[in-house]
Amino acid sequence: MSGIEVLADRLDSYLEPDQVNLVRRAYFYAEQAHDGQTRRSGEPYVTHPLAVANILAEMQMDHQSLMAAMLHDVIEDTGIPKEALIAQFGDTVADLVDGVSKLTQMNFETKAEAQAENFQKMALAMAQDIRVILVKLADRLHNMRTLGALKPEKSRRISRETLEIYAPIANRLGMHNLSTEFEDLGFKAMYPMRSRMIAQAVRDARGNRKELLNQILESLQACLEREGLPGKVIGREKHLYSIYEKMREKRRAFNEIMDVYAFRIIVDKVDTCYRVLGAVHGLYKPFPGRFKDYIAIPKANGYQSLHTTLFGLHGVPIEIQIRTQEMEDLANNGIAAHWVYKSKDEVINGNHARTRQWLKGVLELQQCAGSSLEFIENVKIDLFPDEVYIFTPKGRIMELPKGSTPVDFAYAVHTDVGNSCIACRINRRLAPLSEPLESGQTVEIITAPGARPNPAWLSFVTTGKARSNIRHALKHQRQSEAIALGERLLDKVLVSFDTCLEQIPEQRIQHILRDYGMATLEDLLADIGLGNRMAYVTARRMLNNEMPVEAEVIRNDAAAQQPSTEEAPLAIRGTEGMVVSFARCCNPIPGDPIVGFITTGKGMVIHQEVCNNLAEHRGNSEKILHLTWDKNVSGEFTVELRVELEHQRGIIAQLATSITVADASIDKISVDERDGKISVVQLALRVRGRLHLSQLIKRIRALQGVTRITRLKN
Repeated sequence: MSGIEVLADRLDSYLEPDQVNLVRRAYFYAEQAHDGQTRRSGEPYVTHPLAVANILAEMQMDHQSLMAAMLHDVIEDTGIPKEALIAQFGDTVADLVDGVSKLTQMNFETKAEAQAENFQKMALAMAQDIRVILVKLADRLHNMRTLGALKPEKSRRISRETLEIYAPIANRLGMHNLSTEFEDLGFKAMYPMRSRMIAQAVRDARGNRKELLNQILESLQACLEREGLPGKVIGREKHLYSIYEKMREKRRAFNEIMDVYAFRIIVDKVDTCYRVLGAVHGLYKPFPGRFKDYIAIPKANGYQSLHTTLFGLHGVPIEIQIRTQEMEDLANNGIAAHWVYKSKDEVINGNHARTRQWLKGVLELQQCAGSSLEFIENVKIDLFPDEVYIFTPKGRIMELPKGSTPVDFAYAVHTDVGNSCIACRINRRLAPLSEPLESGQTVEIITAPGARPNPAWLSFVTTGKARSNIRHALKHQRQSEAIALGERLLDKVLVSFDTCLEQIPEQRIQHILRDYGMATLEDLLADIGLGNRMAYVTARRMLNNEMPVEAEVIRNDAAAQQPSTEEAPLAIRGTEGMVVSFARCCNPIPGDPIVGFITTGKGMVIHQEVCNNLAEHRGNSEKILHLTWDKNVSGEFTVELRVELEHQRGIIAQLATSITVADASIDKISVDERDGKISVVQLALRVRGRLHLSQLIKRIRALQGVTRITRLKN
């Protein structure tokens, strides 16, 4: 019996007779078109499209997909135009063939383009008809199965492309069987010796543990029968590439990976899944925190199953997946399985509807004349309605909720990356950390060793992981900064009494802590740093335990009793953190005479000494501290300038250039016309101190047309 008749017999089981005849007709058309052409192995070329159609038949794909499989190389290899296919087989089949041909023509030459091609191929394939990518995947699978006829160099190139592009796409579409075979065939061609060694080790391990594996399988099957639950238990084999990846990435020994026994239980309906779960949890104790319910909450690609890990015989871990037959087919064949179950409402309304939604979200794409890197920068696509897929600089794809920002991405990579993040590049350009990410972008996070999370991040992050980690880090940061400031404030007062915190007896400190109802000295220092307790009152309690704190707080002559501390004011370094902030009303900068205003719960706010907003508190020495700038003060500080200048073409651009040349940055700029001749420009700038500011003002004053410069202080 010829190859096409063998296929036709298989198709008779699920297709209509007229549909099978259409597939036959496509085969004979392809056979005639490829007449005289042979594969590298010497076989007639038509054996390849026939094999591709057989792969799709195993997935029980529809007749149009099978026809496209037969014809997928006709446009590219035989010169027959798309119009001829339309005339013979209709628009749908011709479009599928055309889509597969375009995918075949796209090859990336450089490593830099690999990640862009990964996304580009996925988007192009899914844009018009999801079946395009399915035909292309089947085409690639047969090519991988017949790699032996190729030269080693070409074989490795195709294998690398398969591992980097086609296996991830198959996985993204939920096609586990296809993805697994891609990975194992690619692994075998890329690393033949490693593949052989792991395959031999698996065979040896399987033989050694066969008896225990059978015992567990029989006990699980017996458990189901006892409970009257219909279901079949099958052992689940780990494939070679996944073993290799776990050994490489997680740095685990082969024995550690093979010590886990994996089983799958296939049942009749969803209700039975949960009943079986209860039964196996009664048979063996479950690992805490290792249960996952992907039935109630399916994965993005539609995968559904219950996952649990148990302590089995002799304490060996047992991984169990529980699912229905439909879920099994969907897990193995992914989107291809939707055509199998297309008559069943629950699948159409559930996973199939999800797939249709994906396709709606993909824009109509046209191949750009430029490189794929340019293409990916200019075209923004949401492959899936609720998620975005972001590339790391090494080409790894990360799934994030829609609306996620680079900060969410940083925490998704690793908590430490998020905590030390200071900037990011999106598609190689510097971008704000608050910019929402879109599918297909490549994001690079820039970190610094001493960096810490910014409280402003909480206003724009999306993921729970980012939010909780930021809050935790900020709480810890605020606490440590409050302790440091509290210690400085308390020591400042104690020095005025010719002592310091280290000289206070431990017994006295413990007595004070009991009075205040606090557990540790750090708690007391943090309370002082946050402005909840006055350093002067606490110091007096430490030095003179007889004085009640309430009386001390309300004494009118407290200021008179407080020694003068003007000789040693507290020095501000500019790096104190969240518990020390700079007032926006007067914008103090290094070199300005400054005072600190203690605000309950917020720490210390630094003002200029002459700030009008402190007028009513100026005599309150409990609230106002005299400060100085540390010699090694660092950072940039905001200052506001008012510049009056004459109307001239390009004067604002000249002003901005002068500021940039003076190594200052502009935070905000606004322009008002006072009359027809004079404009008033208000600037918020970042400077290092008064010396830097004076150099900046000197440069601005040198501009022709500038009539007046004023620093705004209130």
